[in-house]
Amino acid sequence: MKRYLVAVVGLALAITPGFAQSKSFQLGSWIEIQNAILKELDRSYVDTLPLKKMQRAAIDAMLAELDPYTVYVPAEEVEDFSNQLGKSYGGIGAIITKEEGKNVILNEPYANSPCVLAGLESGDEILTIDGQDVKPWATKECSDRMKGQPGSSVEFLVKKVHSGDTLKVKVRRERIHIPDVTYAGMIEPKTGYIQVTGFTEGVGEIIRGKVKELKSQGMEKLFLDLRGNGGGLLSEAVEIVSIFLPKGSLVVTAKGRDEQNVQTYLSSKEPLDENLKLAVLVDGGSASSSEIVSGALQDMDRATIIGTRTFGKGLVQNIRPLPYGGQLKITVSKYYTPSGRCVQAIDYSKRNADGSVGHIPDSLTHEFKTAGGRTVRDGGGITPDIVIPAREYDEMLYYLILGGSVDAYALHYKQTHPQIGPAEDFVFNEMEDFKSFVLGLLKEESKAEFEAMDMEQFRPFIEEEIITRYYFQEEGVRRRLRYDEQLKAALKSNLVL
Repeated sequence: MKRYLVAVVGLALAITPGFAQSKSFQLGSWIEIQNAILKELDRSYVDTLPLKKMQRAAIDAMLAELDPYTVYVPAEEVEDFSNQLGKSYGGIGAIITKEEGKNVILNEPYANSPCVLAGLESGDEILTIDGQDVKPWATKECSDRMKGQPGSSVEFLVKKVHSGDTLKVKVRRERIHIPDVTYAGMIEPKTGYIQVTGFTEGVGEIIRGKVKELKSQGMEKLFLDLRGNGGGLLSEAVEIVSIFLPKGSLVVTAKGRDEQNVQTYLSSKEPLDENLKLAVLVDGGSASSSEIVSGALQDMDRATIIGTRTFGKGLVQNIRPLPYGGQLKITVSKYYTPSGRCVQAIDYSKRNADGSVGHIPDSLTHEFKTAGGRTVRDGGGITPDIVIPAREYDEMLYYLILGGSVDAYALHYKQTHPQIGPAEDFVFNEMEDFKSFVLGLLKEESKAEFEAMDMEQFRPFIEEEIITRYYFQEEGVRRRLRYDEQLKAALKSNLVL
């Protein structure tokens, strides 16, 4: 049979000269070459082959030639991957900190989480998990042992942060869902504000409920904050748009490689309020589903988009099963806003000689019209109707925040201050202590640059993190808004449609 197939293929090649260049031939020859290399390595290579490592490296390198969003998830990582997509897991509900060879520190517990209900707080030190010393374990192993099926229990030996008492605490694990709506409230007598950080399952319904709640408090204008929101489920973006547009309105269209395969997504629920004055805050971190929401509301002239140009991710991914329990997250289509524009800013199919890709230049973008006849463009994210730049900070400030120095200081502050009084009255007055603490973390070559900085630019971030340790994330966000110059400028613009 094998000889027969070889003969048939040879005959086909002879009859069809261009066949050798076809994609199917290239794919077949590639698989054959790959198999031949692996067999020869297995037969002749001087050392034992690290097959699992080679497999992962080969797959990752292959997919890297496509785009950053098409990725392989092996079976052992599927659960964590699913948790990341849904921002949920079975556990105690806290962020932990651990240094090598030391105990676990409860850094930031979530409001109303199982660990908080069990009496634990930020700064508590966990000595054992289910009777086993945590010092030899890495952070991930400690985290994994704290997680488990909702309804099961885990027992800690805990040293309390301020009293120093040591006691056993049993915590019943629950399904922990990290909220996408981190804050919703009135920021002016008739102005509401909702901050959304993701698009996981159910967030659309949550926002609908928050809008109802704020309207009952007299809201006549809403600021929907999608800054820094990297996206998520397309279906939830449609749910959010449905709150503000008539039922049956076009929200987004997805087009794959097959031009006949076009999916349209319409708002499927009755709107909550078609006339509520609406502004959407965006920035360079607003991507994917954030751009679907802001693009649809802009195209339909339903909201004023305020801030800076969005990221420009107009690609849609699906999850496909693979043999042996793995998964492939694969880019299957591009999405188009109601006016017909695609916001994808990078063409991953065209690469420079060094393998890098570039942004689509503005000169190659095209004009489209909103429902009301305003001009909008494709190919570079969503350009705001009102451009308000965010405040710029020293580069080292970003380095220290992303590196965890401000977070570490907030934990240190919680460990050394039993209380801070009401969150709304808290003012941080220990800048020299912060400066000294950070200097102790920095390498010698970075200290002079840090000491030359204006320490006051750290204040919003320090106060937010400290308040979060005592009163949880919602109060921390409320404090951040007090320093939000971009939001203040948006409020003053008074140009909401």
